[in-house]
Amino acid sequence: MTTRKQRITGNWKMNLALDEALELARGIRNRVRAHVDSDVAVCPPYPYLEPIAQLLKDSPVQVGAQDMDAFASGARTGAVSGPMLRSVGCSFTLVGHSERRAIFGDTNEIVSAKLRAALEHDLDVTLCVGESLEQREAGTTFDVVLEQVESALSTIQAGQMNRIVVAYEPVWAIGTGHTATPAQAQEVHARIRSHIGHLYDADIANSLNIQYGGSVKPDNAATLKSQPDVDGALVGGASLDPESFIQIIRT
Repeated sequence: MTTRKQRITGNWKMNLALDEALELARGIRNRVRAHVDSDVAVCPPYPYLEPIAQLLKDSPVQVGAQDMDAFASGARTGAVSGPMLRSVGCSFTLVGHSERRAIFGDTNEIVSAKLRAALEHDLDVTLCVGESLEQREAGTTFDVVLEQVESALSTIQAGQMNRIVVAYEPVWAIGTGHTATPAQAQEVHARIRSHIGHLYDADIANSLNIQYGGSVKPDNAATLKSQPDVDGALVGGASLDPESFIQIIRT
């Protein structure tokens, strides 16, 4: 049986001024040194990536972006490319976060293009997938989530899968205070893993890290992470407080 290392990622979203972001990064760096049983990463806003990557470069904390463009360069005002992210110290990026899908119109096809571009530019990827409340109530959770997974990975070869993490984030649990029960999270994670096995093979499926995201807090992290197919957490609001974030890492 494959043993997968837990991965805890803090997504800071559009929060904090620069001095606050640096203080948060220092707080995480100083607390995480003795607690590296999990892989730890943070995703600051774009303007803070380089100073925070510099601050964390001698620590075990990885730095990633919250999103990236599918193109390497060009007349794309406001966009940030993979080569740019690599040049400021990022080792990975999120793609497909529900807020990117809902607010900015990222379709499955756009997410697939971004994922492919990230790998081409030597960035690891955390692929975010998840269903809305309406989709869950309609009983289409698995259809929606597995379509998102399959579409994003449609051009990805087996040898590239070791650079990909999947984050299951039920949209109805993001920033709402509602969290999927451990049983609900486990059910979807297990189906994702099974589908990856169908798309690739059992070894790739068993080694794939699948995080849970959606109102993860210190008081629910342990029960979520104890599920056999839940391999860590993509943390939103709680990652903005170093004590809460470290408590989630330690569980």
